[in-house]
Amino acid sequence: MIVVDTNIISYFYISGERSNQAEQLLIADPHWNAPTLWRSEFRNVLSQYLRKEILTFDEILLIIQQAEKLLTDNEFEIPSAQIMQLVNSSNCSAYDCEFVALAQYLNVPLITADKKILREFPNIAKSLDAYFA
Repeated sequence: MIVVDTNIISYFYISGERSNQAEQLLIADPHWNAPTLWRSEFRNVLSQYLRKEILTFDEILLIIQQAEKLLTDNEFEIPSAQIMQLVNSSNCSAYDCEFVALAQYLNVPLITADKKILREFPNIAKSLDAYFA
């Protein structure tokens, strides 16, 4: 079981240089968890692909449907006090701290490509490369 951030979810569903690693991650650990915030962040990522006409509207709806299915029953609301405590002790955004707080709550690693999260929370955050090392 792991927590994944929106970057990892995006790598899995949007073809790119890290897509293969994201696919390998799902094979290695198919139990992905995320705070409910991932939905809004993911929609925002996809909106950029829609506006740049890289993906069609129908492709985006299919991707959203697949991602929501993957994370069904694995989404969590995190108490604000827990998030703000992490914000207070780091330079990360409240958005990023939601993922960290969930990983701490579940006592599992957070897989991310976010360099600031990796730097600020080295005990719980792992990159894709570190996960496979």
